[in-house]
Amino acid sequence: MSRGRDEPEKRSDNATPRQFNNSHELLLTRHVHVVILSGMYVRTVRVPSSSGAVNEYVRVVEAYREQGKVRQRVVADLGRKDLLCAMLPKLRRVLEGTSDAAPEEDLEVLDASTWGPILVLRHLFEQLGLWPLLDEVLRRSKGVPYADRVFALLANRLTCPKSEHGLARWLETDFVCDRQGRRFLPHWHRRGRVRVHHRQLDAWYGTLDRLLAAKAKIEVALYHRLRDLFSLNPDLVLYDISSTYFEGAGPPDFARHGYSRDGKPHNVQVIVGVVMVGGWPIAHHVWAGNRVDHTTVQEVVEDLRRRFSFGRIVFVGDRGMVTQGNLDDFVEEGQGYLVGVKRRRNAKFDEYLDRIDETKWIDCPVGIAGRERKVPFQTRAQEVPCGEPGVRVLVIDSEERRQYEEAMRRRAREQTRLKLEALQKRVAASKKLDAAKIGAAAERILQARHGYRYYTWELRGRVFHFEASPQWERERRMEGKYVIITTEKDLDLLDAVRTYKDLADVERGFRHLKDVLAVRPIYHRVEPRVRAHIFVAALALLVERLLERRLKEAGVDLSAPDALEALATVRLVTFHLAGRPVRRGVSGGSPHAREVLKALGIRDLKPPTPPQDQNTVM
Repeated sequence: MSRGRDEPEKRSDNATPRQFNNSHELLLTRHVHVVILSGMYVRTVRVPSSSGAVNEYVRVVEAYREQGKVRQRVVADLGRKDLLCAMLPKLRRVLEGTSDAAPEEDLEVLDASTWGPILVLRHLFEQLGLWPLLDEVLRRSKGVPYADRVFALLANRLTCPKSEHGLARWLETDFVCDRQGRRFLPHWHRRGRVRVHHRQLDAWYGTLDRLLAAKAKIEVALYHRLRDLFSLNPDLVLYDISSTYFEGAGPPDFARHGYSRDGKPHNVQVIVGVVMVGGWPIAHHVWAGNRVDHTTVQEVVEDLRRRFSFGRIVFVGDRGMVTQGNLDDFVEEGQGYLVGVKRRRNAKFDEYLDRIDETKWIDCPVGIAGRERKVPFQTRAQEVPCGEPGVRVLVIDSEERRQYEEAMRRRAREQTRLKLEALQKRVAASKKLDAAKIGAAAERILQARHGYRYYTWELRGRVFHFEASPQWERERRMEGKYVIITTEKDLDLLDAVRTYKDLADVERGFRHLKDVLAVRPIYHRVEPRVRAHIFVAALALLVERLLERRLKEAGVDLSAPDALEALATVRLVTFHLAGRPVRRGVSGGSPHAREVLKALGIRDLKPPTPPQDQNTVM
């Protein structure tokens, strides 16, 4: 064994390795006070660079005793740790004596499925208590639990909304597993136009049927869970209605023609009503497509009292949602209301505007969108005399709304004017005068863009004449203004305005239900499946709301859809190294993905380990 010199000189860690004397006899005949205690070992040190970054270096260190004291010396500097890690496979081959030119194909990636969105949705599913709840109400199946299949349907709605056939293709690209870690895989079997095996389709459809049968219990249980988690106050109940259309015939006597909010008057549809409390969707209802909005209100209120045991509630709804009869019923039953007032075909609206006192406007707080502007839009409100006992009238003037309505009015008015001028020229150039055809053409023009609000017309002899409508000034006067009425005498003016504006939250929920979650168009042909399809979308909306809530609490400036898109960069990679068993690992994902995972407190990124020989399920 080599020995050190008699008096080793002092040196820094960066000095060159010491040269040792090979003359054993000389060293043995002299009185040496250096004794090597053990072999060499590896040590890492952190060294700051000139740029301020701190790098970690790897060194081979040897311990020795000198003059009775233990000392260390650096035998070799191996370099930066991160660079060595990158070179580790090649270093290993060199040290083991294998060829340094070993092929890179030793590492074979077998699969890289999207995992991040599923990981996060499983976490939120658990926070809502949906696993035990669904196990209880749906009961166990012989194979995969129904709760796990519901989760797969819900996750598909949020990440890649497809039909049950499209869901099979999604299962090939995303790692979706049950609670045991068994991956759902499609079972392909072509039969006519259907490519998915009927047994797998039956499993999904059977899950939908069971879910719908337990809808009433699930909604109530979830409401109690939300109430405990977020201390919900059920006094204010927000309710709104929308429609969703079908491609094709749809279920008979259920998919009907009615007022389409999707701009699809030729498609049959169903009506969907959503109830929200404290910003959370707690219940939804589905009716035939020709159901009139205001006829649904009493049914919804009765359901809240019966199923959810609500006492006195304040019903918050948009204009057109209620009739005077509905409002009278609320008061008679001891309930309250805060609702919008129709602006057109309503003489009272003009009376309320006449009672405005320009000195009594109160400025409303600026919303989030307004704060992002250099010069925020102004919203102001005031209470005006009503003349009806127990009812308060609040007028709101929104600058943002006025600018929007003014722009829409100018465009519609100009387009209508151009069309009427063109008709005027055609009439003047025509040799034959057909008053009926001219009138029909004029009516088509006025109906197309609400032109009757701006112009009137008449045929004077052989001349087509049009001029400004008497309604013109009224339209300009009401721009930017809306009126709400309420029975709540203790409700502050600004709180009332804020509560009514929360109806936009319900409308945003509908956009998620129909656009983001792709409820529309509906392809199901059986009424129960349509209802179940919408129920899955409603549950997905609830989970998405929870994700938005958690991100907001953590100060993460991402919407739920953006967060799920970022999480798609987190992948579960299955790979194989030559001579070793197949392994899998999870990629870290993008910076936004890591931010979302940190906000939710998710540290363990790995999926559950499946039972032996049970890696997949159908």
